[in-house]
Amino acid sequence: MQHVSFPDGTSAPSLGLGTGAWANRPASAAPRWPPCALALEIGYRVIDTAEMYGEGGAEEVVGQALAEAMRAGTVSRDEVFVVSKVYPHNASRAGVRAACERSRRRLRLDRIDLYLLHWRGVHPLAETVAGFEALMEAGEIARWGVSNFDVDDMEELLGVRGGRACAANPVYYSLGERGPGYALLPWLQRHGMPLMAYCPIDQGCWPARQGSPRWRSGTGPRRRSWHWPGRWRSPA
Repeated sequence: MQHVSFPDGTSAPSLGLGTGAWANRPASAAPRWPPCALALEIGYRVIDTAEMYGEGGAEEVVGQALAEAMRAGTVSRDEVFVVSKVYPHNASRAGVRAACERSRRRLRLDRIDLYLLHWRGVHPLAETVAGFEALMEAGEIARWGVSNFDVDDMEELLGVRGGRACAANPVYYSLGERGPGYALLPWLQRHGMPLMAYCPIDQGCWPARQGSPRWRSGTGPRRRSWHWPGRWRSPA
């Protein structure tokens, strides 16, 4: 599988498994999720989740699947790249630290490989970045990034102290949604940051009719695909 490089020189596979299908399920309703375990068995090494998904339920399922896979020898910790995200309302400097601790506990990990601000919120970016930097210094995350940022947001981020350490920016970029390709993707290319495309095949759904710009919503696990340095990386 092709890999993409981050600004710090490390890399990760260009295709991953998203867990956003758990977004509306509480943690108490999340059973053992076979697709996550199966994904690890067939070779997925990037797993994307968030504290929002199932209010921690998705992270718990991912943590269980990872623990079982590592115990069985299917993967080692260094082979897996785990992404999680902090709620905007938790993105103060102190809030980021507390949220990350909760996520790591649910994931059963000492370190999250990529920790993201899920979307813009009320807390100043400077506070969030300072929180991320403190987490990196403590070894609790390996790198940080943002999510659902447009060009104006990214320009503002780069004006914040430490903002240029941003490792990635996941956005909705798919067969049906091509908007980020016009301005955001070229901007990220110029600044050496990969774009993570979530729902790149619109959760496996096809248009209701030929040529229709509208896509039916799906309920299955979401895939993640990195765009770097600008070529479409098909998840098929």
